[in-house]
Amino acid sequence: MENVIVERVADFLRQYPPFQDLNSEDLHQLASQVRVHYVPRRNYLFKEGDTAHKEFYVVQQGAVGLRSKQLSSTNWIDICDEGDILGLRPLFADQTYAMEAMAREECVLYAIPFEVFKNLLLNNTRVMDFLLESFASNTRNPKASESKGKLLSSNYNSGEEPSSELDFFQQAFYTKNPKCLSPDESIQQAAFVMNKHKISSLIIEHNKFPIGIVTDKDIRRWVANGVLSSEDKLSTIMSSPVKCVPPHIHLADVQSLLLQHQIGHLCVTEDGTQHTEIVGILSEHDIVTAQANNPVALLKQIERVSQLESLIRIRESLSSLLEAYLNTALPMPYVMKVSRLITQALMQRVIELSVKKTGTPPAKFAWLGIGSQGRGEQVLLTDQDHALVFEDVSDEKSESIQSYFLELAKEVSSIFNELGYVFCPAEMMASNPEYCLSLSQWKRKFSNWIDNPSSKSIMMCNIFFDYAKVYGEEELSKQLSEHIFKKLKKNQRFFAYLGEDAVKNPPPLGFFRQFIIEDDGRHKDEFDVKARAIQPLVEAARVLILSEAVEGKNNTVERFEKLIELEPQNEEIYAGCIKSFLVLSKFRAVEGFKQNSTGRYLELSKLSKSDKMKLKRTFKPIKDVQSLLKNRFQLAYFL
Repeated sequence: MENVIVERVADFLRQYPPFQDLNSEDLHQLASQVRVHYVPRRNYLFKEGDTAHKEFYVVQQGAVGLRSKQLSSTNWIDICDEGDILGLRPLFADQTYAMEAMAREECVLYAIPFEVFKNLLLNNTRVMDFLLESFASNTRNPKASESKGKLLSSNYNSGEEPSSELDFFQQAFYTKNPKCLSPDESIQQAAFVMNKHKISSLIIEHNKFPIGIVTDKDIRRWVANGVLSSEDKLSTIMSSPVKCVPPHIHLADVQSLLLQHQIGHLCVTEDGTQHTEIVGILSEHDIVTAQANNPVALLKQIERVSQLESLIRIRESLSSLLEAYLNTALPMPYVMKVSRLITQALMQRVIELSVKKTGTPPAKFAWLGIGSQGRGEQVLLTDQDHALVFEDVSDEKSESIQSYFLELAKEVSSIFNELGYVFCPAEMMASNPEYCLSLSQWKRKFSNWIDNPSSKSIMMCNIFFDYAKVYGEEELSKQLSEHIFKKLKKNQRFFAYLGEDAVKNPPPLGFFRQFIIEDDGRHKDEFDVKARAIQPLVEAARVLILSEAVEGKNNTVERFEKLIELEPQNEEIYAGCIKSFLVLSKFRAVEGFKQNSTGRYLELSKLSKSDKMKLKRTFKPIKDVQSLLKNRFQLAYFL
């Protein structure tokens, strides 16, 4: 390549990240190895499933579109234009391409060999840091304020803002009980084990501690070329020392380590060091698998699904994903966020499919999630709680239109039930005529609840004040909320009854700090973590946020966070409530997955001493916030 061309390539690259962080000497060295590649319009650079190239590409002129066979031919996942990088996948996963890249117009690309680029990475920490951050967020340019673009092209962005966060916290699922051999075993034995179990790597161990890794590539490199004999010991070809990680590691961290150390495998040990026993192995293949089954991928699957069996499989995948998250150090708000986004997408798809089956709706409507779903706190498969509001129509049409929506709701509820969400025992569902109403009818119902409160009515209606639109017309939900908050304004009598309901379950500790447990029935001697601990916090947050006339805050944690902002003098109480709520929610979720139940009842005898202490510490904020409620709403008259 002529020097003038090298200069031209270098001048172009230095305008764009991460090349702008290379020094002049390294940039010229890289530019001297660049191959100019021309791609005519509508020609492919690579196709989905093609073997990975030995180079990646920078767009010098034109535009390259990225898409997947699984999506429609018009649905471009990303468009790469001048200065954008594509085809970086082999840098961290020597696999096949997950997408196809087609020139949307005539393109000139700079093809950069991976081997040359990898050598430069070792001495350029700023470039390395840029790529690590890019991998963590799955964007080409994490420093950009907008139009960041996809980097790896293996996760399909659903258009939701939280997708980069979902990608970042995705857990790296490792292979448990990996095959291990001692360093004195022969290379031939290693080849036999790999072939028998259809695996590509082995851990070399001594006294159950990892000391090396051998891959099929190592065998081909040393034996197939005649350098070593198949009878030689594994110690002669193993890679050592081994890079180890703990069991609970996020995908972004794994990507970073593989790239930073230029390796293809990580050993999983009990504490992440070489000095504890082997737990598993992580490979580039595990990364690809994890990316194909992450929350963003599930969201895309939901968009395309049309069969009930597929919906059931996705719901099962979500449960598996959430259970795995709970076994890691992932924060509970994130677990709830993943559950909320995917559950809502599932329910939206169920309603869409039900509408197709039932026929075109005769009026505008909104499907409302209530209770834990409305609050975005549903992690386990609990019972259904929902309602439906349709626009006001003439009296002569009202009955027939309600009949249509009842039929639709029955179809939706039936599918929900197939997915594992059992019918509500109290029939608080849109398939019940009581909760499938026009906007005016709902306004009258809420007015009656608010104007004529009683202990009994509050107990039945309180979860309806946690509703959130799942599907349909936002305006209907908005108008209903405006009506509710207008009625609530300075209605101290209603808040007193709502406050009374919130303190009906006192902190669940009796004399001598003993847990208050169920004394009869099927759950005798068990602790009701929902009714005695979680519910008091949910109800306290509800009455306090409604009394402050704050709209749009349904989630318990978000409600307490807003209360801290409004009442900084009570920050300690509300912060304690947030911590307690998250700890209690995790106790319930873990128990639910373990017992395949709603997780409502805990067997205290099976809890460790430290878990019992952790549980007891959550009760003080309940006592504190209930004392605040009694004073604020003068509940002494009610109690």
